[in-house]
Amino acid sequence: MAELAALEDPRARAVNERHGDDHGVNLGKLRALAKRLKTQQELARRLWETGDTAARLLAMLVCRPKAFGRDELDAMVRQSRAPKVHDWLVNYVVKKSPYAEELRLAWSADPDPVVASAGWALTTERVARKPEGLDLAGLLDVIEAEMKAAPDRLQWAMNHCLAQIGIDHPEHRARAIGIGERLQVLKDYPTSPGCTSPYAPVWINEMVRRQQA
Repeated sequence: MAELAALEDPRARAVNERHGDDHGVNLGKLRALAKRLKTQQELARRLWETGDTAARLLAMLVCRPKAFGRDELDAMVRQSRAPKVHDWLVNYVVKKSPYAEELRLAWSADPDPVVASAGWALTTERVARKPEGLDLAGLLDVIEAEMKAAPDRLQWAMNHCLAQIGIDHPEHRARAIGIGERLQVLKDYPTSPGCTSPYAPVWINEMVRRQQA
């Protein structure tokens, strides 16, 4: 914790806090620290228990993802309010867990929109990597009905799923683009030069263009 405190940079904190992340540690330096520490599951648990955002990010980098129990992961995702912690927990830990599918189903229907967004992130992973058994048309039905009014984090996750369906599944592409055009979600999102807009119709068309290039 002392080492993390020494890495604190007020300018980095100011930037991160604009995105809801209350820490000021450069992520490159955090990864270098994790590389030195290597995998240490017990240390990861203790870092998580501090509740400190930088410590929890470090925990995600030194943990053994498959060592967490189902209920432990469920509790962790409910404690993850900083967007970066939530994102790393889902992507670096839960996706590698043997409980990922069970948690995907449970979280997708959760009344807490942040927890539900984790379920949608896991669904997007399945859309891309293991779509067998998924009802893609049914997912589009839910997105069409609920995405427009969803809170920000949940809306973002549903929009990513919409785009992924359109990118990876040509038979659903026209409908996915149509839903995006009707709902207009993230159409005006500020996008840096050289980056792809998160607006689903633009995102889908650009990624398909790259695949076909």
